[in-house]
Amino acid sequence: MTASSSALRHPERLLVTGGCGFIGSAFIQQRLADPGFAGRIVNLDALTYAGNPANLSQYAEDPRYRLVVGNIEDQSGVHKLLVDERIDTLVHFAAESHVDRSILGPLDFVRTNVLGTATLLEAVRSQPQLHFHHVSTDEVFGSLASTGAFREDTPYDPRSPYSASKAASDHLVRAWAHTYGLSVTVSNCSNNYGPRQFPEKLLPLMLLNMLSGKPLPVYGDGLNIRDWLYVDDHAEAIWRVLTHGVAGETYNIGGRAELTNLELLRRLIAVTAEQTGRSKSEFEALMTFVPDRAGHDRRYAIDCGRIERELGWAPRFTLESGLALTVAWYLSHPEWVAGVLSGSYRDWVKLQYSDKSPT
Repeated sequence: MTASSSALRHPERLLVTGGCGFIGSAFIQQRLADPGFAGRIVNLDALTYAGNPANLSQYAEDPRYRLVVGNIEDQSGVHKLLVDERIDTLVHFAAESHVDRSILGPLDFVRTNVLGTATLLEAVRSQPQLHFHHVSTDEVFGSLASTGAFREDTPYDPRSPYSASKAASDHLVRAWAHTYGLSVTVSNCSNNYGPRQFPEKLLPLMLLNMLSGKPLPVYGDGLNIRDWLYVDDHAEAIWRVLTHGVAGETYNIGGRAELTNLELLRRLIAVTAEQTGRSKSEFEALMTFVPDRAGHDRRYAIDCGRIERELGWAPRFTLESGLALTVAWYLSHPEWVAGVLSGSYRDWVKLQYSDKSPT
């Protein structure tokens, strides 16, 4: 897209959607832990199954932080928040994001990712001072051959209900920007991993299965390739786009850590064995090949050269250092793991918020 602005932005009053989820909570934690950030963050989260307030419990009483339980499809509620909180920046993380779930229930993904994003865009149309950042995925580009990488100008070719719903939301953001003059940026990231990730995703699923002696299910031949991005690197990249990114532009965010699912699992086994004092062979014996999932894309790879050249961001964590930090976090937070696996955090959510209005 043609750049519409190159001025630096100074976000001070942020509305973050889906901030109790994995990536959103990492972004909020990073901002509130930064001594240079003197602003305020309002976290709008519907607290569905993967939204866990415990991810941000240390900031529950922080005057710079407010959790609002509500749905991004509530246009009047979102608009009221934007006005009451004098929001200058909206960071849109909220999404249904698990491919397997999208295959089983695609309409939930259409409602949240497509209709939800359109509703947010409608809510911000009357706020010309506001900048809207949309967080998306590399899966919108489809599947790669054995060479090459996704660039910002790679044609879209989504292959699953999840990626199709995210592709649609990307198009909506750009269309609203062009038609209504909204200030927007978009980022497309590779596979994230790190602390506090819901255990339906590959790395925490495999790690927690290892620790409990359960099978480690590997789809197909295990040779599907992904690029892996440590979640704190992703959070830093988004902040860089928010403050320095050109309005109307898209930035790809990758970890420069491309490998097969099988190789990733073997590296995770090695790190877990080292940190637990258990044998690699014990964990390797749990590996089980299962039928491939429907429409499984073979390879993703992100070319993140643009954000590195133009905005000065680059990943700080190698796959080795990121995996070590991730395993150490799960091992040192058994109460978080127990709460998520048992679903007890959902009971707490219902008790705290069942009688509260969205805003």
